[in-house]
Amino acid sequence: TDPFAQFARWVDEARAAGVLDWEAMTLATVSSDGHAAARVVFLRGADSRGFDFYTNYDSRKGQHLLANPHAALVLHWREQERQICIEGTVSRLSAEESDAYFADRPKQSQLGAWASHQSQPLATADTLEQRVQELTHRFANGPIPRPPHWGGYRLAPSRIEFWQGRPSRLHDRFVYELQADGQWRIQRLNP
Repeated sequence: TDPFAQFARWVDEARAAGVLDWEAMTLATVSSDGHAAARVVFLRGADSRGFDFYTNYDSRKGQHLLANPHAALVLHWREQERQICIEGTVSRLSAEESDAYFADRPKQSQLGAWASHQSQPLATADTLEQRVQELTHRFANGPIPRPPHWGGYRLAPSRIEFWQGRPSRLHDRFVYELQADGQWRIQRLNP
């Protein structure tokens, strides 16, 4: 009856089965003028509040989410013939949550978050490497703080669909939809 318990069960099964990059998910967003875009991000947290990921706030996806906080996520595990489609509203995580996650990232990833003006034109690859070198020297004597333009988001779901493939192509699909009273309605769908 709980979509988050179902999600956790499927994640445990994917991990036990050795699914590579089980946490990779497609994030679909829509710009202020109605143009859709999708890209892969990594799931970095999931509980009854929603599904977390991190990125540059100034990136294309960040700009889309600022203009239109409605988004969709898809996790696809080919090895198990499973996918999970999640729709909902996205909001930024707290500064404390973003700081804690950033502090646990590898140093090179931290430097990359500072160096990259994500989604903006880049004259040459050397330009980016030079920025990384400058930042390496700048932050050589202590911990690297989280850049103000980087942090986490949480998608609070209103719809979660679980899809299990079958050889017959009569796939097993069921969807949880959040109701006005906070309860989840579950329905089986035609394949």
